[in-house]
Amino acid sequence: MHNIEPFYNWRHIYVSEEDSRSPFFGRTYSEFEFSQTVYNYYIHPQWDDFGSKTLYLKIIYADYELNFAIIELIGEWNDAIENDIMELKREVMDLLYKQGIVKYILIAENVLNFHSSDKEYYQEWYEELSDENGWAVALNMSDAAQYDFKKKKLNYYIELVDLPEWRTYKPYHLFKKIDDMLMKRLD
Repeated sequence: MHNIEPFYNWRHIYVSEEDSRSPFFGRTYSEFEFSQTVYNYYIHPQWDDFGSKTLYLKIIYADYELNFAIIELIGEWNDAIENDIMELKREVMDLLYKQGIVKYILIAENVLNFHSSDKEYYQEWYEELSDENGWAVALNMSDAAQYDFKKKKLNYYIELVDLPEWRTYKPYHLFKKIDDMLMKRLD
């Protein structure tokens, strides 16, 4: 896991630690010191800690004019023990929401497992976003994690989308493709 870096091909246009509106503004990273772990496995030091012991993230793009953010996740999404959705909502999403972000692409291909608990934070987040014509999608979540996500009917709150070639898009084009997909489903 220590070899899996956050997607870096957009770093020439956006860097979360240099964005004064980002919850991770001002953070510094070591390229050599691996200190964060998911269970007994070290992860790359570029991932951001937001309070979960098993799930980390990186805001790889944010656009405050078009009100969207692209966030990559790694680890185990565990609501049952760690209440990761509460931490994610309170420590990251609420801060981005205050900056006008209402559309979220959560790249979940490096989410190894998903363990559910209550729906309250998902419902709360969904209602906030719906009031602003916003949405949240989990992109490329593994089949096993999707199964558990759907079993708890959380895909009602966070749409599950498969788009394996997402890295070939520029941020705006990825956002536009997903936004168009969601609008077609609503029609």
